[in-house]
Amino acid sequence: MFPWAFFSISPDVNMSHLLSTLWPAIGQTLSPDFSDSQVSGVYLDSRQVQPGGIFVALTGTSVDGHKYVPDAIQRGAVAIVGTRPPMTLPVPYAQVQDARQALAQLSAALYDYPANRLTVIGVTGTDGKTTTSNLIYHILRHAGLRVGIISTVNARIGDQELDTGFHVTTPEAPDVQRYLSMMVAAGLTHVVIESTSHGLEQQRVGECAFDVAVVTNITHEHLDYHGDYQHYRAAKARLFAMLGETPPKAGDDPRAAILNRDDASYEYLREVTPQGARRLSYGFHPQSTFRAHEVAATPEGTRFTLQWARHQTEVSLPLPGAYNVSNALAALTATVGALNVDLQAAVDSLRTFPGIPGRMERIALGQDFTAIVDFAHTPNALSRALETARTLTDGRVIVVFGSAGLRDREKRRLMAKTSIRLADLTILTAEDPRTEPLEDILAHMAAGARSQGGVEGENFWCIPDRGEAIRFGIVQAQPGDILLVCGKGHEQSMCFGTIEYPWDDRLALRAALCEHLGINGPAMPILPTSQFKNRCD
Repeated sequence: MFPWAFFSISPDVNMSHLLSTLWPAIGQTLSPDFSDSQVSGVYLDSRQVQPGGIFVALTGTSVDGHKYVPDAIQRGAVAIVGTRPPMTLPVPYAQVQDARQALAQLSAALYDYPANRLTVIGVTGTDGKTTTSNLIYHILRHAGLRVGIISTVNARIGDQELDTGFHVTTPEAPDVQRYLSMMVAAGLTHVVIESTSHGLEQQRVGECAFDVAVVTNITHEHLDYHGDYQHYRAAKARLFAMLGETPPKAGDDPRAAILNRDDASYEYLREVTPQGARRLSYGFHPQSTFRAHEVAATPEGTRFTLQWARHQTEVSLPLPGAYNVSNALAALTATVGALNVDLQAAVDSLRTFPGIPGRMERIALGQDFTAIVDFAHTPNALSRALETARTLTDGRVIVVFGSAGLRDREKRRLMAKTSIRLADLTILTAEDPRTEPLEDILAHMAAGARSQGGVEGENFWCIPDRGEAIRFGIVQAQPGDILLVCGKGHEQSMCFGTIEYPWDDRLALRAALCEHLGINGPAMPILPTSQFKNRCD
């Protein structure tokens, strides 16, 4: 269950709908053989169905929701939607071609299409989505706009902040539409939605009426799910194609595609963008609409010169790394270029950006080296994190990371090769092995390390227990070094088998540092990896 399922719906949100008024949203007409019913909600999990609910049976890779139709009816479902031929049921059944599309359509109709009353900014990409989403939110809020956000780290609706710290991607369509409805009820006018490839492919953000589509980059990730880079890129491109589906809204039409001129996806996404939307670009490329140059690292973060049309201004960003320059450019292009926020006001607001939990987050307890937690879990993100770490020290860079089970296997080798190339010491460890043998994952990574010239016991180690791996990294650290713990960032659990064990890299790093320094601190979280031997074969 997603964390947002625990939050109640605002009493101002209108959910007074009869089944007969919702059925047309999926091209259906209620049969006279059935009496009309009040609808309480739309559900994709039969266990969560409440009396008056519509149950949408989804067919996934391992679970067929049609099996749970009897359970949904027993729990009070008043209608069923699925892709199988018509069934003989005591409640109305609608056969649709795409159950996920129907899920989004019914959810939007239930809440009276809230996205049509908001300016909706969608942010997608492989790396940098969460930071860019929060930068856009920060700029808009400081510009005086009433804005909400739904990201993989946080969700804010007015003054209410919702915790999204577990393994969540874009929430499911009923949750997205519920959030949007709560935002409308709270008087918000704008919303930023972080849109993952899974969320786009599975239409979790269907019926969101996007006005502005932003991409950070499209690199190597989730090929286990999408099959290859072309299909992965096509999933991301859905966000831009959806600009053509947005109905007219009150006020000006801000529809725009915000494209990364430095990324290989630029030409493809430019072509995918419908003619009715403007195309604005950002990057270091001289033809970018919003261009950065003269980038300099500072003790406080990063400074660069922004060039836009005839405007030139200095930007100070309290985030390290050239990749965060790209994130800031994306946010400025979306807010200033597409939404007409005052340039200087937007630039000034960046100075007070508070950062993102688990993104290059320093943990300082008085040790004589720098300890940082970062979410980097792709080859590109790890490369950028290590390159940034290198600019922050004249000492060595030590990195601890793993690679998730049941995910893209190729990135295991690529990440290990990247680490051997850019770090001084590499410590390979557990990171959500799920039902895959952890030993196999570590062996794949070790093979990648060796192929780059890594030597086990000299510049890389395999330590399956993540807590022990962090402790080992601390022991290796000398004054002035940087210890970088990557892959989990803000997340609050780690999956072994099918069980989520409580885990927070920031807490674990604090615990290990306190042990090392001989001071009181939190206990190290316990994972089921104590039986594993510290070796890579």
